Amino acid sequence: MRENPVPAPLAPDCPPRTHLAHAPLTSTLSTRLALLGQPAHRALLNQGLRGVERETLRITPEGQLALTPHPPMLGSALTHEQITTDYSESLLEFITPAKPDIADALTQLDAIHRFTRQQIHPEMVWSQSMPCTLPAEEEIPIGYYGESHIGQIKHVYRRGLALRYGKTMQCIAGVHYNFSLAEPLWELLREREGSDASARDFQSESYIGLVRNFNRSSWLLMLLFGASPALSTQFLRGREHQLERLSDDTLYLPYATSLRMSDLGYQNKAQAGLMPPFNSLMDYMQGMARAVQKPYPAYEQIGLRRGDTWVQISTNILQIENEYYATIRPKRVIRSGERPLEALCSRGVQYVEVRCMDIDPFEPSGIALETSRFLDVYLHHCALSASPPTDEDEGNENRANFAQVVKQGRRPGLNLQRQGKSIALRDWGLELLEQLEPVARLLDQTRNDHVHMDALAAQRLRLQDLDQTPSARVLAAIRAAGNSFQAFGLAQSRAHAQTLAARPLSAAQLQEFRDMAQASLAEQRRIEANQKGSFDEFITQYRQRTPEQLCQTC
Repeated sequence: MRENPVPAPLAPDCPPRTHLAHAPLTSTLSTRLALLGQPAHRALLNQGLRGVERETLRITPEGQLALTPHPPMLGSALTHEQITTDYSESLLEFITPAKPDIADALTQLDAIHRFTRQQIHPEMVWSQSMPCTLPAEEEIPIGYYGESHIGQIKHVYRRGLALRYGKTMQCIAGVHYNFSLAEPLWELLREREGSDASARDFQSESYIGLVRNFNRSSWLLMLLFGASPALSTQFLRGREHQLERLSDDTLYLPYATSLRMSDLGYQNKAQAGLMPPFNSLMDYMQGMARAVQKPYPAYEQIGLRRGDTWVQISTNILQIENEYYATIRPKRVIRSGERPLEALCSRGVQYVEVRCMDIDPFEPSGIALETSRFLDVYLHHCALSASPPTDEDEGNENRANFAQVVKQGRRPGLNLQRQGKSIALRDWGLELLEQLEPVARLLDQTRNDHVHMDALAAQRLRLQDLDQTPSARVLAAIRAAGNSFQAFGLAQSRAHAQTLAARPLSAAQLQEFRDMAQASLAEQRRIEANQKGSFDEFITQYRQRTPEQLCQTC
């Protein structure tokens, strides 16, 4: 993620509260696919954008967390657009440019990995979502971004995360998948469906509908792609748990798919119930606005400063919007100095960011092309299907299904709840895959190939034999590595490092990355040299600009 908390002018206008009228569930998808399948419109499906953000820990050759600063050869973590850090100085984040074809984005992700491997050797990147064996909490380094005001506020934000959640949890890594449809496609649907909403509002509310549909069935992604059924015993730091012991250094659940996405990972009591099910962009923005301005007693006890040192941006439930842990977010590319809610408020939703994907430990770049093709099919289905309004009961049901699958997804005979009725996970999953088929077929027709249908077929095989899922394969590999999560993770990290080293960048590619690194360092120096005022003034001004003020007239 790239939070960018530099003050900017207030958003001039915010979208009105809008609810889209939907056609019957059975007809909306087929009608839209028929429209987009027409020769005059088919090319629109190839004009959306895809991008990937992959997080990964830097480790030593022995598999311990690298405590060295962010390598300057990689550039500035503050200003580099493709190589930065997330929470820790040791937690790299690789960001691809957005591309119409995800294969092109993954090609760039592979190049970023190859460049990084060459620059940080003998260090490596960790192959798992759950962290390697970590040092004591106080030894985990927080991301540092230089002496500029913006760099310092990013660091303060991370100090707050450390105090609120602990440094260990912030070392968990994942893959974020960014997805959008072409704006002319949304305009075509708006025109043909006779909507009286503006183009911006129709697009925004359609993405909010995508989010609702995603939440109704995202358990399927955890079943098919979850890859964190085990973790290091040391990760829990003595916390109570209900995991089983696989060995002295490894805890697991036998049918888990993604402990990263369970209550052992990105969960927080302060955020419980923070964002009730929402039916409009305004609902979402107002919920987020409340969270970044509502004080939380435990955080008030921490305080804002220790002496002259800022330790949190605020004592509210969220310091900034990006602190909210969600499996999917509606987003808009922010301008320099703009907060995420300002961007949404003034220009609407531009894309969604899927945040629940585990790192694939069998892929050097952390995500397979086949997985990405399936995500494209799934997200197109969520976007183009009718999305009726949701409510608290459905929200609770969605969360319960997701929680059950991340901990018990491969349990034989597992049932979930759908609209208050019990349904076999396998039956529901196969039904969903059948619904995805016409979407996959149309996407393939636009390319004149069969990559999306192949991706769908591969997931059908996994659903029919859950031993073929990544979580089951990970458990089998851990058992083969002496029942040690750490041993398996280190073996995979070393294997990936060798694979990357065997394919060095061309001289031209290497120079391009070196130029980007040097340019980012120069940009950081420019920012530091040109800033004005004190940091106290800067952070105070930032804290006074709350999203409630941004949206109180909406």
